[in-house]
Amino acid sequence: MTDDQEAEDTEPEAEAAEEPSEQTGLQEGDFIELDYTARTVEEGTLVDTTYADVAEEEGVDDQGREFHPRTIILGEGHLFEAVEEDIVGREVGESGSAVVPGEEAFGEYDNEQVRTVSAEKIDEDDRYPGAQVQVDGEQGYVETVIGGRARVDFNHPLAGEDIEYEYEIVGEVEDRIERAKGLFNMYLDEDLEMWIETDEVEEEQLVEPDEEEAESEDEEDDEDEEPPEPEYETVTVEKETLYIEATPQLSMNQQWMFSKQQIAQDIMEKIDLDRVIVQETIDGGMGGMMGGMGGMMGGMGGGDVEDALEDADVDAEDIVEELEEDTEE
Repeated sequence: MTDDQEAEDTEPEAEAAEEPSEQTGLQEGDFIELDYTARTVEEGTLVDTTYADVAEEEGVDDQGREFHPRTIILGEGHLFEAVEEDIVGREVGESGSAVVPGEEAFGEYDNEQVRTVSAEKIDEDDRYPGAQVQVDGEQGYVETVIGGRARVDFNHPLAGEDIEYEYEIVGEVEDRIERAKGLFNMYLDEDLEMWIETDEVEEEQLVEPDEEEAESEDEEDDEDEEPPEPEYETVTVEKETLYIEATPQLSMNQQWMFSKQQIAQDIMEKIDLDRVIVQETIDGGMGGMMGGMGGMMGGMGGGDVEDALEDADVDAEDIVEELEEDTEE
């Protein structure tokens, strides 16, 4: 065999070796439902769980949250990197475990974050070891209180602790509405009614000038003349919209009030939507009746009030006298 023939025979083998192996299993960007329990490696202290029975056993099932599989996007940092890396390549239905080093979880323990402060900066009811306190805007835990001084640990309670996650891949989320619900629930732990519609919306768009006309106008215009005002036209466009039915709990949720723009923007990007509309429904009942009374009273002028009282057989002077007596008392 000649050298040329040997080179030709080895070329296909070299090309095959250079081709990347086909990726299998779950990959970054996939939406999945995940059940897990996280505990400290050393003491086995519960850090987080999605299982209702585990929460009940640990006595943390009364925290006002629902325990169910969590929707995450692999590679988006919704869980610690070590956990997501362990999931990539696996299949739905598989289980696994991963340990997150302390420095990557809640940071290394820093002795300098244990400081002595004046006990006056701590509420009297919290001046005992183990109390969670805020001092000068920092969150900490009281270690000791001696006289007028308190020793406070400002490290995270789990600083320096390795965390082990045991997980099960429940399923892959394909439906866009379920994806949106999962992301929203991850941010706010709120299970809301959602749907997607394609709406026709009118909006103003800039009219692009014809290139030839623009060039001729540029040649004719004097240098001192101001450029022409931009022209706009109203056009009808289609926008894919995620509708969210708000609840009273959502309206009072501080995280939603301060982060609604960021949350909605993230959902639009991840689900490929044009906009998000949050709807709030106010039912009738006493509220509607009170609103009607307010409108009726608001429509009355000074004379109308007196006429109304007279029609109702109510003496305005008697009312004034009763109010004065109450004030004196």
